[in-house]
Amino acid sequence: MEFLASPHLHITTWVIAIILFFVALAIKNPKVVHMILRLFYILIIITGIALFMKGMDYGQGMLYGLKFLAGILVIGMMEMSLVKKKKGKPFTTFVVLFFVFFFITLFLGFKLPMNINFLA
Repeated sequence: MEFLASPHLHITTWVIAIILFFVALAIKNPKVVHMILRLFYILIIITGIALFMKGMDYGQGMLYGLKFLAGILVIGMMEMSLVKKKKGKPFTTFVVLFFVFFFITLFLGFKLPMNINFLA
């Protein structure tokens, strides 16, 4: 379980997922990319749960819970954007909400004590 609670693994999965998300938005038939992206959703959630459980040791469970909720909302907005695009409906609102929730999640992630110090 310690391997899954690695911040590096979690960051790697969501960086790859965001790249796949924009690739899926850009191409005409994103069926295969969308299925791979769904696999990464699962990996993000698994590593996120492991980090959430590890984060309870830092005594800031509520903020880690809010970050977890915001992360789930990011995944939801990614999925809704791609489904709306596939159906030919307007999806700009979901992309904007993706960015809003993504920046909230990043802010909380870098604010909390388990973050990765980029300056050290």
